[in-house]
Amino acid sequence: MVAVPFGGAPTVEDEGALGARAQLGRDDFALLYRELLPDVYRYCYRRLRHQDAAEDATSQFFAQALAGLSRFHGGSFRAWLFTIAHHVVVDEVRKAPPTSPLHEAGSVADPSPSPDELLIRAEAGQTLAGLMSQLTPAQRQVVELRLAGLTAVEIAAVMGRSHGTIRNVQHQTLSRMRELLAQQAEAGESRDGA
Repeated sequence: MVAVPFGGAPTVEDEGALGARAQLGRDDFALLYRELLPDVYRYCYRRLRHQDAAEDATSQFFAQALAGLSRFHGGSFRAWLFTIAHHVVVDEVRKAPPTSPLHEAGSVADPSPSPDELLIRAEAGQTLAGLMSQLTPAQRQVVELRLAGLTAVEIAAVMGRSHGTIRNVQHQTLSRMRELLAQQAEAGESRDGA
């Protein structure tokens, strides 16, 4: 079996071997499951923003990946897999109700982080969410896929665009995020000075 550090991206060599071996048997697919579960779940969670939806999407992803292994015919195995994940997330978004019913509010589990951790997460999340909301949909998708650990080549395969186009989008996104952060810093300084 291919040895890949937990949660890490396989190398191109190992990735192809892992894809080929996963096609051969369910034991090898179990290895694939263990290696990709954290990355796929994080990707689904970032896109869906709800634990239950992310868990459902992750399960659907692995079911579809297992069923479709015979359709993988080379190239980047991770890109092929994250294309499946992308389609599962899009399907989840399409079928999700616009808002959660009020009765679900009472069944929210308490993850029990400290109030300080909650404040830090909230501030970081608001900053990132604020920045992400000001990006184009393509820029947001590139950032989300990069956060999931995909390379520019893999992102290009997932999005159906050329590698050069993705590199250009990445450059534009970084420039835009720097500009937005500078604007936020200036606004914060003017509030503090007033």
